[in-house]
Amino acid sequence: MDQKQNALRLPAEKLYEAELQALKETDKESRPAGWQLSPKAVLTFLTGGQAGGTAITPKYIGNKRLVEMAIATLLTDRALLLIGEPGTAKSWLSENLTAAIHGDSSKVIQGTAGTSEEHIRYSWNYAMLLAQGPSDAALIKSPVFRAMETGGIARFEEISRCASEVQDALISILSEKTISIPELGREVSATRGFSVIATANTRDRGVNEMSAALKRRFNIIVLPAPSDIETEIEIVRKRVAEISGSYELKAALPDDEAVRKVVTIFRELRSGATLDGKEKVKGPSGVISTAEAISLLTGSMALAGSFGNGDITEEDIAAGLQGAIVKDDEKDRIVWKEYLDNVMKKRGATWRNLYHACSEMNQ
Repeated sequence: MDQKQNALRLPAEKLYEAELQALKETDKESRPAGWQLSPKAVLTFLTGGQAGGTAITPKYIGNKRLVEMAIATLLTDRALLLIGEPGTAKSWLSENLTAAIHGDSSKVIQGTAGTSEEHIRYSWNYAMLLAQGPSDAALIKSPVFRAMETGGIARFEEISRCASEVQDALISILSEKTISIPELGREVSATRGFSVIATANTRDRGVNEMSAALKRRFNIIVLPAPSDIETEIEIVRKRVAEISGSYELKAALPDDEAVRKVVTIFRELRSGATLDGKEKVKGPSGVISTAEAISLLTGSMALAGSFGNGDITEEDIAAGLQGAIVKDDEKDRIVWKEYLDNVMKKRGATWRNLYHACSEMNQ
């Protein structure tokens, strides 16, 4: 088995290699400097369509205008900031935008409390530095540095998780499009095509709030949660199929009824009311996102394939729901019990087995 077949998760440019190649071959529009596709072809890659005889699957299911705005931003000298609740496909959109435009989505900084300015600019191989002094050989280039050199796109995931002073290291880079290396007495200027796509979680806002100066260097696009249940069901169904294929789970995909039930529960707990608006619902302490629904159903497939007959049962889904919803133990357990007794129990025969399986799990 080759490396591609054995990879647990392929980058977007490898996962959709055939689609990108078909778009390159059929793309007759002009391409900006450093881009492998025209803006219209990038849009087709992200929202779906045809490239000759090749079907292009949609990577982002949602407001097409938001995708157009994101692409248009990257045509300018502005960086792009994608903001949204957990599970709104910020990272997925960032990765696929970068794969479509430059064919390399690997230049990534993962924002954490431990991210330092060196991760954004450059650092040194200290053994070589001590032995030889500052030199190109001892220089360790950050993803941003490498993107500047090649005219590529650097991705900065969860930028708001970094300390404010670390975030602000980006200000001069985005303004001047240069990185100064005083130890070597030179500056590196960005090649045309360079940009940064950052993502930020609205749940993290206020922890390390981005400065006004840094925000001014970005065009900000807010990605909403799926606007209606049918859109969310389509997203969940598509991603479960893709992820389960990568993991080679020995189970059938969840049927439409199972997906609809999980998405219904999540939307009601997230919004604080039943879908018909007739009853208020208490929400749990954790995030009940589309991504959690996808993970839940993928986990249910793993249970069904490993310990069942390959078909997802109500018990498999109940186990996933318990883990996804009951995070803060006693408080969440009470919230979940109230939902089961006040909402799910009253929904009749089609929900009865799931209700009993969830109730037994929540004892």
